[in-house]
Amino acid sequence: MTGQGRRFDWGAFGRGFRVMVPLWAGVVPFAVAYAVTARAGGLSVWETCLMSVTVFAGASQFAAAGQFVGGGVPGVAAALALVGTTFVLNARHVLYGLSLSRQLPLSRWQRAVAAQFLTDEAYGMVLVAGPRDPGGLSVPFLLGAELSLFAAWNAATLLGALAGGVLPDPNALGVGVIFPLAFLGLLVPLLLSRVAVLVALVSGLGAWGLGRVLPGGLVVLLVGVGGALLGALIRTRRAEGRA
Repeated sequence: MTGQGRRFDWGAFGRGFRVMVPLWAGVVPFAVAYAVTARAGGLSVWETCLMSVTVFAGASQFAAAGQFVGGGVPGVAAALALVGTTFVLNARHVLYGLSLSRQLPLSRWQRAVAAQFLTDEAYGMVLVAGPRDPGGLSVPFLLGAELSLFAAWNAATLLGALAGGVLPDPNALGVGVIFPLAFLGLLVPLLLSRVAVLVALVSGLGAWGLGRVLPGGLVVLLVGVGGALLGALIRTRRAEGRA
């Protein structure tokens, strides 16, 4: 289902899949790094790969793998700690989901599938490239983008689980700059007005400040809500001034 017809648009799916390929260079090294960490923590190859298939959340997987390495907290306490950590790290996805739901009508099962495979990178690329697609932003395009990174992440997880010991440290390669630069490239075309530029600057400064004292997931959530409220306030005041 595409939301516009009954036949799945494989062309849009393929275009969504391909639009994410340039970001594989950032995904692969960190999936390998996760796999190496998980294997060092005592997980088998099968367990390491299963976590990537079912969880598919890099920061959360690193947190879990790091706890395995350190021995962790036994029993229920460890599970609750991991759940809490995962929630904090991924709180920003609430905003992603709300944003997408406003631009792309989804059925119940489509929301469930899209939520499972949604990532920061897929959200950003879909938001910018989706409306430019010949068929417009559609469910197949969204799923193609999401599953593109899912495929790359899981293939690299398997690679790292099997041969991670002989692969270089991703941090030493400097691949950490790929995602920030990619998101900066996505942001710039959206800054079409002074209000957008102002909101982006204030949000950036707010994220920098909050990032020094709060986890990344909460920072994105708080700054996202704050930026949206600031933009709405400025536009409302301008509308009232013209009335």
